[in-house]
Amino acid sequence: MKKPWSITTTLRNPERLREFLLVLREIEGVEWNLENQKKYQILLIQNRVYGYGSAQFYGGLSRKQVELIDDASKPISYEEAEEIFNAKGYEDPAMRGRQSINPLKKLGLVAIKDGKVFITSLGELLTKEDFDFGEMFFRSFLKWQIPNLDNRDYSDNGDYDIKPFIGILHLINAVNQKEIDRGEKAKGISKKEFSVFAPTLVHFQDVDRYADKIIELRDQINGKKKQEQKTIFDNFKKRFASEFLDTNEPKEISKLLSNLKDYGDNAIRYFRMTRYLYIRGGGFYVDLEPRRSVEIENLLASDNAKAIVFDSKEDYLEYISDITEPKLPWETKEKYIQIIEKLLEEITHYEKVLGIPAMEISEYQSFSDEELKNYISVLRIKRRDLQDKENHDKSQALDKVEEYINDLENIFDKEDRPILLEKLASLGLNALNDALKIKPNYPVGDDNEPTFTAPAGVPDIECYYEKFNAICEVTMLTGRDQWYNEGQPVMRHLRDFENSNNEKDSYCLFIAPRLHRDTVNTFWTSIKYEYEGKPQKIVPLSIQNFVKILKVLVQLKQNGQFLNHSELFRLYDEILSASRNHSAPDGWIQNIPEVINSWQVTLNA
Repeated sequence: MKKPWSITTTLRNPERLREFLLVLREIEGVEWNLENQKKYQILLIQNRVYGYGSAQFYGGLSRKQVELIDDASKPISYEEAEEIFNAKGYEDPAMRGRQSINPLKKLGLVAIKDGKVFITSLGELLTKEDFDFGEMFFRSFLKWQIPNLDNRDYSDNGDYDIKPFIGILHLINAVNQKEIDRGEKAKGISKKEFSVFAPTLVHFQDVDRYADKIIELRDQINGKKKQEQKTIFDNFKKRFASEFLDTNEPKEISKLLSNLKDYGDNAIRYFRMTRYLYIRGGGFYVDLEPRRSVEIENLLASDNAKAIVFDSKEDYLEYISDITEPKLPWETKEKYIQIIEKLLEEITHYEKVLGIPAMEISEYQSFSDEELKNYISVLRIKRRDLQDKENHDKSQALDKVEEYINDLENIFDKEDRPILLEKLASLGLNALNDALKIKPNYPVGDDNEPTFTAPAGVPDIECYYEKFNAICEVTMLTGRDQWYNEGQPVMRHLRDFENSNNEKDSYCLFIAPRLHRDTVNTFWTSIKYEYEGKPQKIVPLSIQNFVKILKVLVQLKQNGQFLNHSELFRLYDEILSASRNHSAPDGWIQNIPEVINSWQVTLNA
């Protein structure tokens, strides 16, 4: 019975790959035997990379052990982590370590060679401080294939023969072309279509047939009412699953359909990181990134998504471990110049729309291949700066501010909420006043839409003003894990930012759906006393508080008034000053809405 492909269900958060990889460094070069497989899982527990905050993991542990894991201010010794691991009573302890390393192996970040575990050159990319998720995932997914000699999940019996990422690019391209050929508009494939057809595309020769099925499904649905569309789609999925599995067994069909939604959502999340796919159609469709058209056209022309045949497992591991492989079809002077010319067209467009002087263009035609490649990176950074400037300009419109407010008030109804909150906080801060620059640190696609949350080690958003500077940290966490994930890191980010920008006072705006008492207590200490020897200016707000500030902005705009950044920082100072009027942090937090109300009154006076 065939089975779909899946990137990973162990790690739904791509950023956690790096955490798993950094822990693996502690045993790099050792024999990957049963003992060290078990040791790896214990190290993950010790470093709170695995198990922390998981109610399921806490089952079977003593209260003392749960409290130890939960108290991130205390280190866990290896012996304590081993006791926790043993308390779980796993039937096959070493298997846990093998499961944890599997996503790293699948993506080519780690390999087992001559019986020893090591981090590949691709994995080394992810361990660097200035790592680029997009580059790492793209290089990885170019080579990920089923079947392969390092994984026995997919038998080499003819059923499987594909590089999934490249196969999906082909599928979307085929659907778009078929729509164009019949006079319709190309729009990519819907997320629902993706979840059904992408993970089940296990052979490169099925691309065209799957594209026809998507068109067939659309024809059946078009023009029907919403409930009828759902019925048609559900029946189609069941028939399709039965055909894929070659069975009429309801239990097997139901299991497959249940898994496909998770597999599809996860694949979109990971594939988006490459910057070769983007989301369109109000967030419902996945399409090829038009700003990478030169690269995508050349990739599709040179690779039909068929899996490569290797003579041995060693040859396969050597291939996936080599960051220089494969040579990309656009890595020529001619193609580099095509990419540069396309980027310059986009930059010129933004300059005209924004009414700013044209940038000076280098004499790139005489550049070497390496210089051309570096110039492409420079131009992509320039394009993002212009896109950020466009976001700032658009954010000044009243209807845009009202749109941000509506999205924030309904954020729990949205997908990818942590990413969305960072985006909305950035847009809201742009809207508020005359900031010199609002710089979100989340990775973006070429459309300047965030592909994931800001990486660990940097503030979520950096804010620069004429008289002050600030960072903004956001989280959708509301439980005690909010304190663990945000408490110390936020204070550390602010102190690093203060040290790097010591010519002005620096603040931190912290936004969450609601503020956990442990988080507030931690910030309270930093504000009233010190963190690393000096007090800090941290302003904790609920999403509702932040929305209230944006609503004040709407009222000012309706009255033709402008909110200067000095007034915003006056509010921050009044919130911080209010902490001195309370003997405990809970009273201070509860009083913040009243501080905002009083501030609003003074603005309208």
